[in-house]
Parts: sequence; C-alpha cells; structure tokens
Amino acid sequence: MTKNAVVPIEIPVPVSQHYSYPPPRGGNTNYPNYKKLLNQIELNGANKLNSWLDCMRASSPTQTRKNSILTSSPVMPLIDETDKWIEEHPSALCKFEDIMAMSKGKKIVMFLDYDGTLSPIVDDPDRAYMSEAMREAVKDVAMHFPTAIVSGRGTDKVLSFVRLKELYYAGSHGMDIVGPTIGPKNMKSKVHNCLFIYFYAKEVLCQPASDFLPIIEEISKTLTEKTKMIPGAKVEDNKFCVSVHYRCVDEKKWGTLAEQVKSVLNEYPKLQLTQGRKVLEIRPTIKWNKGNALEFLLETLGYADSNEVFPVYIGDDRTDEDAFKVLCERQQGIGILVSKVPKETNACFSLREPTEVKELLQKLAQWKPLATNEH
Repeated sequence: MTKNAVVPIEIPVPVSQHYSYPPPRGGNTNYPNYKKLLNQIELNGANKLNSWLDCMRASSPTQTRKNSILTSSPVMPLIDETDKWIEEHPSALCKFEDIMAMSKGKKIVMFLDYDGTLSPIVDDPDRAYMSEAMREAVKDVAMHFPTAIVSGRGTDKVLSFVRLKELYYAGSHGMDIVGPTIGPKNMKSKVHNCLFIYFYAKEVLCQPASDFLPIIEEISKTLTEKTKMIPGAKVEDNKFCVSVHYRCVDEKKWGTLAEQVKSVLNEYPKLQLTQGRKVLEIRPTIKWNKGNALEFLLETLGYADSNEVFPVYIGDDRTDEDAFKVLCERQQGIGILVSKVPKETNACFSLREPTEVKELLQKLAQWKPLATNEH
C-alpha cells in the first residue's frame, strides 16, 4: 500500500457508546456525520428506530457512494484524508521488518478474527469458507506461535470452518473459549474470577455468560419467527449471542427488520444490541468482549503481567476495536485493521483484504526459523 494509492471511501461505522472508547490513536474524527451518528446511538432495549436505520445505512454504503472517491459531496471525505489515514495506519506488509524488530526478544502471540480477515465477506454467512492456502498459512504460524481465532461466530461454527486442532478458539465475541490445553480441572481465573475447566483438546476454558444460555436460545427462536417473512434476513444462533444478518435484505426492508428486532429486544432487558458489518448482534449485558478474551488467553498462556510477550491482533470489524484498545492500554504488541477504506480505529497498522493477511502470515512463518535464537 503506497502513499498515493487510490482506495474507495465509505463512511466509517460509528463506534458504539457502550464501549466508551477513547479517541482512536492516529484516527481521524472529522468525518462528516460521524459525531452526529455517534451521539444518536443508544445500545439498549429503548433504541429509537431512526437511530438503528442510521447505523445500518452508515455501515452499508451504496456502491455509488463507494466509487465516488473524488466527489465533493459533504458525506464524502477527500482523497488527501485517505492519504493521511494510510500514512497513520501503514501496511503491515510494508512495515513487516519494523514490526519484527519491535518484537525482538519477546514471544509473539497471534489473535485472528475470522470473517473478513481469514475469509472474505460473503452474502451467505454459512458459506464463509477460508481457502486451503489460508488454512496452511494459519497452521504454519501456529507451529511457532500460540494462535487464537477470536470471532463473533459460535465456537462450533468457527471450528467447522478452520479445522485446525492446534489453535485456541474464542467464539461468541470471546464468551466461549476452548483450547488445546491439558491441565488441572476446576481452576479459577485470577483476573476475571470466572470458572474455567481444562480438558483435552477443544474443551471449555471459559464461558462467562453461561447463565444467559436459556435466554439466548429463546430470543434466537423468537427472532427467527419474527423475521422469517423478510426476504434475505438470516438469524444465526452463535450460542452466547444472536446475529441478525441483513446483507441480503433489500434496503427498503431494513426499517421493517429493525422494527422487528427492536420489538423483540424490548422484552429482554438483560440483553443489548451491538452492530457489525451488515449484522445486528444481540448479546448479554455483561462486560465481556474480544478485548477480555485477549486478556484471558494471555493469562492462560502465562503472560498476564509479562513484558516478554508481543500480541498481534488482526481484525476487520468494529467488534475487534475492543481488542485493539486493550493492546493500546497494555502498550504491548500491535493491532492490524483489515480494510480497504479509512475507518476509525485503535489499530496501528492496516491490511487491505484477506489475501494480504495470508501473505503476512506466510512471511511470519518463514521469518520464524531465521529468528529461532531470538525468541
């Protein structure tokens, strides 16, 4: 990615007030309508329909808007802002040697989102398959570094896509963590005070929202029934959260879909709404997200208070910002945002698409043998 590279622009997805982010490091908060939308969002059962629609439209720009890179329309940032964003979030591929120099003398731990990071975004979420080349790249990296997949998907679904036993998996935005660890049973986390159990490969490590399982199952069935008359709508039960996909829904029907989700959510005050890329997500109201999952896994690996670790988190969605934020607060490791367009982010580096993620992982696996004596 060069300084003068031309990339399409879209309005960034407004960051949820629920997470109370600080101003993003290196981010540009001057996008038109960004602050206005930010102030409109209230992620609780009393959300106003218009605010929901504003969020849905902001995260789903039309093809015309994407391609209008040189327009002077007030809803579009100018090309020089794109150049500035790229300068502030340089390509992790171009800066690979610098990143490796930053990690010198420390243990790299890899955290990878799935959709949009290891696999392309597709219309049917059940067909978000990763390529065999990507699977091999992830496997090669995991041979040298502890590696985790951190996804909003249910753990079972991510496992069925990735099919690598060497990894840790944190599904449902980190509310369902399993891993290839063998150790004593019935141990308690020092940091998060949540019960977790070690079994043989791919058994439960942590489920902080286990009390919500019955209510999540109930709302999943209710939403499926409520939305079945809206063409293209798909409800996905991710065990500890529910995703309502509207990627294939006609924009004219978004209001109807939002109204149906709103009417159901109003009956469940212990649940909250968050939003990803063309998906509405219903989650428990506990303070647990991908950032907490990252901290938990570092603790599980013995790096809770260590200065000898270098976490690398790669993700493409707003939910990944929780993990980027944790890395900023720890002043350890780096966050890498996967995006072809400028977005508000706490990540330091960027990649444009999953093929670049694959290339970065391949470089990392090839680099490791050369650095055996340093790590």
